[in-house]
Amino acid sequence: MAVIKYSRQREAIKDFLMTRKDHPTAETVYLNVQKTYPNISLGTVYRNLTLLSQLGEIQKLHLEDGIDHFDWDTKPHYHFLCTGCGSVLDMDYYGESDESLDQTVNESFPGKITGHITYFQGLCPACCKDNV
Repeated sequence: MAVIKYSRQREAIKDFLMTRKDHPTAETVYLNVQKTYPNISLGTVYRNLTLLSQLGEIQKLHLEDGIDHFDWDTKPHYHFLCTGCGSVLDMDYYGESDESLDQTVNESFPGKITGHITYFQGLCPACCKDNV
């Protein structure tokens, strides 16, 4: 495997993601990192986000809104997609583990389950307040 050269811009992208719990899009990352690195391009941000997700340092979330979102937390966990405002939030769900769920479903499936992607949808707390 090739050694990946250190990049201050890549570090700035990781540092920004570490401060967020809202799973920003590449454009949001770009607009914020650009404050420190005004010459950074959107393409550079996309390439670095893709590289970081391939290295397993971040998660790239492909959700039904068609826009990739990025998550610093790489531990297995579930996400919530707000159908009102489009925000993506971590779920505080500590039920059946991912591996246990895969095994349970595998018992009734004639193929082989190797993982799953699950997200919940509805209205986030802010949208619920707005709809009262």
